[in-house]
Amino acid sequence: MNRRGFLRGTATIGTVGIAGCLEGLGFEEESAWANPPLVENRPDAVYLPSSREEMRTYGMAADGDYGVALSYTFPHRFWTVEATSDGKQRVEVETDDTLHLMTTLWDRETKTVLPVDMRVELLQDGSPVDAGISSPWPMLSQRMGFHYGDNVGLPGEGEYTARIRAGPVTLERTGAFEGRLDTAASLEIDFEYARSDINELSFETLDESKWGTRDALSLMDHGDGSGSHGGDLGPPPTGQEPRIADIPGDSLGTQRSGDAAITTFVTDADRFTDGGSYLAVCPRTPYNDIILPLTALSATVERDGEVVREEGLVETLDGEIGHHYGLELDELVAGDRVTITVDSPPQVSRHDGYETAFFEFDEITYTI
Repeated sequence: MNRRGFLRGTATIGTVGIAGCLEGLGFEEESAWANPPLVENRPDAVYLPSSREEMRTYGMAADGDYGVALSYTFPHRFWTVEATSDGKQRVEVETDDTLHLMTTLWDRETKTVLPVDMRVELLQDGSPVDAGISSPWPMLSQRMGFHYGDNVGLPGEGEYTARIRAGPVTLERTGAFEGRLDTAASLEIDFEYARSDINELSFETLDESKWGTRDALSLMDHGDGSGSHGGDLGPPPTGQEPRIADIPGDSLGTQRSGDAAITTFVTDADRFTDGGSYLAVCPRTPYNDIILPLTALSATVERDGEVVREEGLVETLDGEIGHHYGLELDELVAGDRVTITVDSPPQVSRHDGYETAFFEFDEITYTI
């Protein structure tokens, strides 16, 4: 019986935890990497997948303002967002995939996860290894939040070096980010791959009655990030920043569209505007409140039945608002109608539970 069959057979019992060596249970590596069941009749929304898996960190590194963590888990399927008929393409596990390798990059000053151009080169004994991860995908995971990753096929067990080049940040930057993060980071993390480390990761199937429920798994606990893995870097962030309740400005409210939780703020802070208003739109995942980067949004302002402004929003990092999409406006007045349109969905790959959400958006309208 492979892992797929095992999970189907045990799911009706309840939540089943499998910690320890899968090989000790009689699984061969090839069958152990089989995908868990894909939930049937999935909603066009965030949902609970069929399983939960453990993830661990190989190590961390820093270069100036940048911090990076290198993590791993079982190889598994995911969906890339591409120009296909339904907007996404499923990537299946290949027989030579050895692990799913993930990187998280953040600003050390603000602990903000950074959407940037990312390159990863794996080396063994100083020589490059063709492992299929030169350009990891920007990804959304219910356990890892926003990160970069891909399934990787390593040639064998042993010591490796991950050479990571990331940045510079090309988003608009204000407040604590202004004038910073405009150079690339070059970081290296040494790690040792052992097949037993992957096999010993815990794996749980959820009660089958919960599969497809409109909810999300809890984010993983990275620990304190201390010791040889992290030094003084602390635990890597997940893209959960800052809390909506802590964002300054006048909130126009939170509405759901495409199953994203979209909160819009208006502020007159002088770092954004000179006497006018600044519109800040914060799309997040429901339940875990993770940022949705690489999305195209626009705003239309109507006054007395006429359109007075229609323009795209600029993806921005701000020290108080965090990741958002913003637009400077003339002063808004009572009775103005502000409509937010998602022109293209988040161009990020998705793990189970996110692949059916954040595609079909309705317009959101607020009245000042």
